Amino acid sequence: MRVLVVEDEEMCAGAIAEGLRDQGMAVDVVHDGEAAMERLGVHAYDVVVLDRDLPRLHGDEVCRRMVAAGGETKILMLTVSTTVTERVAGLGLGADDYLAKPFAFAELIARIHALGRRSRPAAPPVLERSGIRLDPHLRQTFRDETYVPLSRKEFAVLQELLQAEGAPVSAEDLLERAWDEHVNPFTTVVRVTVRSLRRKLGAPGIETVTGVGYRIP
Repeated sequence: MRVLVVEDEEMCAGAIAEGLRDQGMAVDVVHDGEAAMERLGVHAYDVVVLDRDLPRLHGDEVCRRMVAAGGETKILMLTVSTTVTERVAGLGLGADDYLAKPFAFAELIARIHALGRRSRPAAPPVLERSGIRLDPHLRQTFRDETYVPLSRKEFAVLQELLQAEGAPVSAEDLLERAWDEHVNPFTTVVRVTVRSLRRKLGAPGIETVTGVGYRIP
């Protein structure tokens, strides 16, 4: 899952981003509304965590523009206000969910996961193919019933390949989905990660489709 955190309080934004990355998400961070619109014009996000009170371009306006543009990105709006009127107003702008500050981080994670599932076609709770079984919620992977320990990026890449249900996924798409904006677009990190996955999972495993990408048959 790829998430954009839009929060003007840098310490808060950093804490949110670090916690989401610990959950295996690819996270980008910006601190004002105009920067958020720039990122949204470049990358496809599953969820935007959007603080309502932003400099340069208010969070309400970011929300309005996102809704007007369409797309599948879900909006989780954050605010210090706890009144029902404010929550209703935020949802009325087109936000998909609303969370008042301060919040429990576990609740933030749960809400982002719920929105992420809505931004994509429904997937089974456990992904299985070619003797590989991946549980996204327990973050566990098995090959022929044997547990396979994976790094966060290995897990994210494998999840994307399994969700493709046998269709090839390009290296560019894997880079977009599993890494954040700080990764060098010319890096070999996808190839290195796939090579590591092949070593850990054994054969049959990940195939290379020449000129297209990778697939699990």
